[in-house]
Parts: sequence; structure tokens; C-alpha cells
Amino acid sequence: MTAYDRIYAITRQIPYGHVATYGQIAELADYPRQARLVGYALYRITPEQNIPWHRVINAKGEVSHSVLRHGTDYLQRHLLEQEGIEFTPAGKISLSRYQWQPHKM
Repeated sequence: MTAYDRIYAITRQIPYGHVATYGQIAELADYPRQARLVGYALYRITPEQNIPWHRVINAKGEVSHSVLRHGTDYLQRHLLEQEGIEFTPAGKISLSRYQWQPHKM
């Protein structure tokens, strides 16, 4: 199994209405301190893969914005809001409320 495959397998486990951080996914996939690797993997996802990429956010509780994402950062927020995840006026998500805790579920 490749690094990307491991990242995708973990990401598929994030339940509806929850989020995980890039670093959290890296840790769970046995790639500690490699949050960027998770970002690179998720950037390569195609719609056919059916991976809930939108549930992965940064450690600040924010959607990471980049011109390379071609507007998908706005789509990400929209998809999260459709799942009932609320953003503060500053664009943050409460990690204490919405962060996936896989070992507690």
C-alpha cells in the first residue's frame, strides 16, 4: 500500500459532520509530522475516488486557501456547512466540537 493509499484509507473513515486535521491524518497513517504529504495526496484526488477530502482541515481549524486549488477551498467550506459544521465569523471550525476522535468511536 502506498503512502497516498494509506492517507486515503484514513480519510475515508472520517464520519459525516466531523473533520480531521492534516497532521492528524498523517499521524494515523503512520507518517507523523508529514501534514504536507497529506495535503499533496488530497490535492490529487479525483471525484471518482469518492474520498471525503473536504473533511480535512488545517491545525488552526480552518480551510487552507491556495490559488492552486482553483476555488475548491470555497467548495470545501460549502460541503462542510452542508454537513452541519459551523464556522465562526473568522472562518474557523471548533476542533473541540467537530474533530474526529477515531479511538473514541
